[in-house]
Amino acid sequence: MLIGSYSPALVSISLFVAILASYTALDLTGRIATAQGRAVHLWMAGGSLAMGVGIWSMHFIGMLAFTLPVELGYDVAITALSLLIAILSSGFALWLVNQPKLRVWQLAFGALVMGTGISAMHYTGMAALRMQPGIDYDPTLFGASLLIAVVACAAALWIAVRLRQHSPHVRIARAGAAVVMGIAIVGMHYTGMAAAQFSEGSFCGSLDGLSGKGLDNLVLITTLAVLAIALLTSILDARLEARTAELAKSLTQANRELTQLALHDPLTGLPNRVLLADRIGQAMHRVQEQGGCFALMFIDLDGFKPVNDAFGHHMGDLLLRDVALRLREDLRNQDTLARIGGDEFVLLVQLADPDDALRLAARQVALIARTFRVADHDLQISASVGIALFPGNGESAEELLMNADAAMYHAKGAGKNGYSFFDASMNSNARKQLQLLQDLRIAVEQRQFSLHYQPKFDAANGRPVGAEALLRWTHPTQGMMMPDTFIDLAEKTGLIIPIGEWVLNEACRQMREWYVLGYTDWRIAVNLSALQFCHTGLVQSVAKALETHHLPANSLTLEITETTAMSDADASMTVLQQLSDMGVDLSIDDFGTGYSSLMYLKRLPANELKIDRGFVRDLEHDSDDAAIVSAIVALGQALGLRIVAEGVETDVQQDFLTQLGCDSLQGYLLGHPLPAERFLHDIRQAQSVAMA
Repeated sequence: MLIGSYSPALVSISLFVAILASYTALDLTGRIATAQGRAVHLWMAGGSLAMGVGIWSMHFIGMLAFTLPVELGYDVAITALSLLIAILSSGFALWLVNQPKLRVWQLAFGALVMGTGISAMHYTGMAALRMQPGIDYDPTLFGASLLIAVVACAAALWIAVRLRQHSPHVRIARAGAAVVMGIAIVGMHYTGMAAAQFSEGSFCGSLDGLSGKGLDNLVLITTLAVLAIALLTSILDARLEARTAELAKSLTQANRELTQLALHDPLTGLPNRVLLADRIGQAMHRVQEQGGCFALMFIDLDGFKPVNDAFGHHMGDLLLRDVALRLREDLRNQDTLARIGGDEFVLLVQLADPDDALRLAARQVALIARTFRVADHDLQISASVGIALFPGNGESAEELLMNADAAMYHAKGAGKNGYSFFDASMNSNARKQLQLLQDLRIAVEQRQFSLHYQPKFDAANGRPVGAEALLRWTHPTQGMMMPDTFIDLAEKTGLIIPIGEWVLNEACRQMREWYVLGYTDWRIAVNLSALQFCHTGLVQSVAKALETHHLPANSLTLEITETTAMSDADASMTVLQQLSDMGVDLSIDDFGTGYSSLMYLKRLPANELKIDRGFVRDLEHDSDDAAIVSAIVALGQALGLRIVAEGVETDVQQDFLTQLGCDSLQGYLLGHPLPAERFLHDIRQAQSVAMA
C-alpha cells in the first residue's frame, strides 16, 4: 500500500480558506435576508458562486497538500463537476436558511442534502485522480466523513439562521462561528482523505490533466479573489443599506416634524386651524352617526395686548403658553383645544347634554380670570367666550367657527370676561359689519367721500369767521351716510388714516378757493381722530397739504378732543408743539367731557377751546350746565384762548353764550352743514340781507 504525506503549509492554507469561506457564507446570508426584489436573486446567485468556490478550493488545496510516491494529476472534467456540485450545494443552503421559518425537520433534511452534496463534491474530486487500480475506502472512516459532513452542515445551517439578522456585535459572532464551521469542514475533508487507501503499484491516470507546480497558488489566489470580492461587496452594500436606512429614518423623522408643524401651533404645541377643522369634521360625523352633541367655544383673551405693549412679545408668548396649559387642565382625551392665531383659542368639547356647555364655558372664564405668574410678574387678564352648538348652529366646520366667533364678539360687547351663546342675529350684524367694511375700502379707493361745511360766526357781530369741515360718505346703495355710522369701523381697521389725509387735503383745497375770493380772515377747522393724531406722518401730512394748496398755516384749525390730547400728554405735547410752531391753529374739542386737567391745559400750545354741545343743549333748563359753561369761558379767557361753542340751536342759547363772552358760535340755529357751493351761496345771501 502506498503511504501518502501532507504539506503542512497547504493544510494550514486549506483551513484558512475554509474559515474565510464560512465567514463569507454567513455574511452573504445576512445580506440576502435584508435584500428585496430582484436583489434577493442576485445575492443568491453571487453567494452560491462565492461559497461554492470557497468550499471547493478548500477541498482542492487539501488534495494538493496530499502527496504519494507517484506523480499525481487531476481530470479537468471531473474536477469541474466537483466544483459544480459545491456551487449547487451552496445555493441550496443559502435558499434554505433564508426561508421565513426553519423547522427542525427542515433543518435535518437540509443538513442531510447539503452534507451529501459536500461529500459528493469531495469524493468526486478524489475520483478526478483516476487512480489505477481504483481507490479503496475504509468503511468506518468513510462513514465518519459522511456523518461529519451532515453534522457540520446542520451546525452551519443553524448558525446561519441565527446570525442572518443584523444585531449588536454580529460580525464578531460570525467570525467565531466561521472558525467552528471551517474546522468542521476541514475535519470532514481530511477524514475522507484518511479513509482513502492506495494499492501498491497504483498510478494516476490523469497526468495529462491539472498538474504541475504553481497549481496550488493559482487556485488559492483565484479563490481569495472571489471570496474577497464577494465579502467586500457585501460589506459595502451593508454600509450603503445602513446609510439608506439612516436616511430613511431621518426622512421619517423630518416628515413627522413637518406634520407636527403643519398641524400644530409652534408656540403652544396645540392643534392649529387645519387640525381643528379635521377634528370638527370627525365630531360632526360621529354625532350624525351616533347622536349626541358638541360645543365649539371660541376663546379670546381680554387685556392681552397691554401685556405685549408693557412687557414685550416675549412675555406675551410666555403668557400664551401658560394660558394653554391652564385651559388643558381638566380636558378629556376626546376634547380638542386649539390655538388659531394671536390670543384666540378654540375648545371642541363633546357634551352629554347641551346645557353642559354653560357650565364648561363658565369654567373656562374662571380659569383665565385667575392671576398668572409669568417671569416674576403677576398678570391679570380675562376671557370672552363665544359658544356654537352642533347640531343647531352650523352645518360645516367653517360655519360653526364663524358663528362661535360672532358669539365671542357679542360677549366682548357685553362687557368682556364672560360668555355668550350664538344667536342668528349676531351673524347678521357681523355680516353687515363685514359688508360695510368692504364697502368702506372701496369708498377709499374710489373717493366716494365729500365734505360738508358748517359755518362759524363771530358771537359779537354775527360775521362769518370760517367753517368746520364735516365728512360725508355717498354710499352707492344707501345714499348719504353720516360719520357716526362708519368712523368707528374706520378707526378699528386703520382706514381712518387715508380717509383723514383726504379730508385734510380737500379742506385745505376748498379753503384756498375761499382765500382767493377774499375770505382771508376765515379759518377752516378739521377734526383729527385719535388714531390719526398718533400717526407718525401727521405733521408731514399737514405741512404737505398747506404747501400743496399755498394756504397760510393760520388758516387751518385742527380740532383734537381733550381725551386724545391727554391720553399720552407728553407725546401729545411734542406733536402739538410741532404743529403750533408751523403756525397751525389748535383747538381742544369737547372740552369739559374728558380729563379737564388744568396742569396740562396751561402747557398745551392751544389757541382755542370748544365747549361740547352737551353743555350747550341744556343751558336753558340746567343751572349746573350754565355754571360749567361759565367756568369754561372764564378759564379760556384767563389763558388767552378763543372760546367756541357748538350746538347752538335757540336764540336763548345764542344770547347766553354771547353775554358770557364766547368768541364764536356754530349750530343749526346759525347754519347747517352744506356742500361748498351751497355753503358760500348761503353766506353771501346772509351778508346781502345784513347790508340791506
